Amino acid sequence: MPLPAISLGSRFLLPLRCDFYLIQAHTFIDARVPWVRDRGLDHAVEKEKHLLAFHSLKDFLLHYTPSSISSPTGVSLDTISEHREELRLPFRAIRFMRLFPHAFVEETPGSSADTLSPPRPFIRPTANVLRVHSDELRAFESSRSDAADRLLRLLMLSPYRRLPLSLIDRLRWDLGLPCDYVRSLLPDFPDYFQISPSANGDKLDIELVCYRKDLAISAMEHYAMRTGGYQKGASLAFPLHFSRGFVLEKKVRKWLDDWQKLPYISPYESGLNLPPKSDYAEKWVVGVVHEVLNLLIGKKTEKDNLILLGQHLGLPPGLRKMIAHHPGIFYLSNKLRTQTVVLREAYKRDLLIEKHPLMGIRYQYIHIMHKKETIGGKKKNRKSRRVSRLVDDDEVDEKEDEEDEDVVEVEDVDGRYPGESDYESVDQESSDDEVTNANLSLDSQQIESRISRPITLSSIESQLLTCKTTRRTGTQKSGLQRTRGANRWTRA
Repeated sequence: MPLPAISLGSRFLLPLRCDFYLIQAHTFIDARVPWVRDRGLDHAVEKEKHLLAFHSLKDFLLHYTPSSISSPTGVSLDTISEHREELRLPFRAIRFMRLFPHAFVEETPGSSADTLSPPRPFIRPTANVLRVHSDELRAFESSRSDAADRLLRLLMLSPYRRLPLSLIDRLRWDLGLPCDYVRSLLPDFPDYFQISPSANGDKLDIELVCYRKDLAISAMEHYAMRTGGYQKGASLAFPLHFSRGFVLEKKVRKWLDDWQKLPYISPYESGLNLPPKSDYAEKWVVGVVHEVLNLLIGKKTEKDNLILLGQHLGLPPGLRKMIAHHPGIFYLSNKLRTQTVVLREAYKRDLLIEKHPLMGIRYQYIHIMHKKETIGGKKKNRKSRRVSRLVDDDEVDEKEDEEDEDVVEVEDVDGRYPGESDYESVDQESSDDEVTNANLSLDSQQIESRISRPITLSSIESQLLTCKTTRRTGTQKSGLQRTRGANRWTRA
């Protein structure tokens, strides 16, 4: 007699065994999963610092600049400053552009006799930026169908087959869509997308027109089909890559091995019928996040984007905790004052294993951003000059400190030197009667002669400086002393 089956999705059936009640509860061990830094993945995130703002500013300049590459006129600084929030500039526009002298040129027109105010500068992109921009346009044209397919598959992950237009705008950079994709890409695929009002009627959504079953295959299933022997609903284990020095507890490792053996549920199947807070539901959620990151050209995105997207994909709350449970699949980077979720298997150190053509273009922009200004054949490195000045200042301070160190050591209130503990060894045995005040006190005039800079001492400071410098403890009076590092008192 065949086993009965329960539905775990719109088209997925799981055999009902006698121990079916076990999947009703979440069996994750209540143990701490450590977070270990991965320097390679952190560098992959950190090297794209200011890249989005740089790219937005470049597009803004080219939007206002004539198409003639030979002699562009540029955009006024006032116009750029008015659109600072739209361009996501981290600070003032003029300061941001001067960070990249090989990308932007600042030109000041001659002042006229009619105006009394000084002329405002104009900004234009350099020839290097224009050359990479032309390569980027060709890369966009060659990958138009790929961009449409990735956007279509993202809509297919949604149970309602629609996503807000504002959410797609947030993911536009990660999806590799052009800045004007609503006008340049969506109208060319009327069988895929359409713009429709949202359920509230106050916003716009991108709605799916045609569901393509041939695209409803996840990256995990593609890899399993290439290796051979995969059947729908079979068990698939996610690739695991841990940071160097990562150690997983034995009980967590056992849970992970059992969790990997569970049947793989496609992210394009609905997971609303899965038992809540079960290991099956968690594996489906991991599969959805895994597929979303695979659809992005950089294989990474901010954690807030995933949380917002998960609300429209039907993912349960607690996505941050789920990502922390699987450090071998996802890496959470804290660089750039945000949290970025990175797909581990897509990277080897800080480089993508399979690089999208648009990512190659972005790496060229990064190369231009990091170029230093050259003057007379030498690189103008402000940081090195600043560091050298700091080193020189430190050397001067060290010389002054060496002159002041040999003056005198003053007792603390309780008879110890500053920073000395009760467990340090005392000096050779001596009593207060054997040492006179004349041999252990310094006159204020002698102290002033030994300090390079003249000082003026008050009456209280004079009394403090002329006090005894011998460390007095109660153990000396009793004839006991404690040797350094010893655990017992010995009689002197």
